Amino acid sequence: MKVSNESYRPILDVFDEFPHAKATFNINGVLSEMLGLYGYTDILNRMSKLAERGQIEFTGSGKYHPILPLIPKAEVERQIRLNYITNRQYLGDSYMPRGFFPPEMCYSRDIVSPIVESRHEWIIVSGIACPVSWPMDVIHGIDDIDGDIAVFFRDDILSNKISFKDLDGQGFIEHLKQLHQGEGDIYVITAMDAETFGHHIQHWDKLFLGEVYETLTPQKDSTRVMREQKPLAEQHRKLFEYESTGAQKEIEIVKISELLDIFPRGPKISPRPSSWSTSADDIKMQNYYPLWKDKNNPVHTKQWEHLDLTMAVSRKAEEVADSQVSREFATRARNTLDAALHSCQFWWASKRPMWNINMIYRGLAMQREVLLNAYKAISLSGCEPSVKQEYYYRVVAARHIFEQVTDYLYID
Repeated sequence: MKVSNESYRPILDVFDEFPHAKATFNINGVLSEMLGLYGYTDILNRMSKLAERGQIEFTGSGKYHPILPLIPKAEVERQIRLNYITNRQYLGDSYMPRGFFPPEMCYSRDIVSPIVESRHEWIIVSGIACPVSWPMDVIHGIDDIDGDIAVFFRDDILSNKISFKDLDGQGFIEHLKQLHQGEGDIYVITAMDAETFGHHIQHWDKLFLGEVYETLTPQKDSTRVMREQKPLAEQHRKLFEYESTGAQKEIEIVKISELLDIFPRGPKISPRPSSWSTSADDIKMQNYYPLWKDKNNPVHTKQWEHLDLTMAVSRKAEEVADSQVSREFATRARNTLDAALHSCQFWWASKRPMWNINMIYRGLAMQREVLLNAYKAISLSGCEPSVKQEYYYRVVAARHIFEQVTDYLYID
């Protein structure tokens, strides 16, 4: 796998070279599964060892990288559960997530309850979601929910500068120093794809991560113990403190969960629905997830109509399957639906500027496989003929939508 050689393994090499380096990693279960099934277990084993040594921690997420605010609560719960089960299988006991990374940082209040119920202590979202003064010395919670969960906001501007090579390692460290204007601790959060380092930007694992860690290597004669350091592989925090003399600023890098023990809790707030790509104008237009469900994108509209029908037929199949053969078809439909919720099919239809007719078609084809098996389960069950007829009409409607989307792909 090209990305493994260009990015994943080189990033892990950085952690081996700098034992003081720390990070918070998100890895979706579908990627863990692929690495395990296709012979890349060395990457999984190395991550597990880093977690056991305390250098990294893992987050929870959705297994097949779905846009959680856009799917039913039951599917959100299932994706979170599947993600945990799969990662425990491939990463072992080292997979003990305290925090949660929603795919594409797509957030809405609707997803909070399943995250709290699955015992996560914090969630990370895009900075655009922050509705209050930018938090640097307190950690907010989310209001009007059952339970308690902390919310951390990514510094979008700083993260994008790193992702697009607009800031080198030394510039990054200087930027962090300049942010500190008074006494006491502050924190800053950056988050980006692991593929940024080495795959999207060649050798960025060494030229950026390596430079940052080397610069921040603790001195043997240091008079104080540094908490711990962590890089930018998927998300992380930079922590500032004054020395007891107040004469020198010190930068420490910690795992996100450690911040819960360092900073006080602030008032509970209501983060805005958003994603990492959402702009202020998008929020004003209530177009919260423009790369995955843009109100002005006719292909997105049809894709979601097709998926809604697919989910409805699959649910009915599970409900009515009453024989071994019908249950086999219903189970196949259910398992295929899990993967059919993936976000890539919508991303590649966004035209901002992503447009890939094959990725769009593959997403629809996977959903059609769900429909095929789900309706087969319904037709072989003992449910009323009127139910079979109703859901056959839904399959026909989905077929019509499929043809409409396909027409777009031919002519655009």
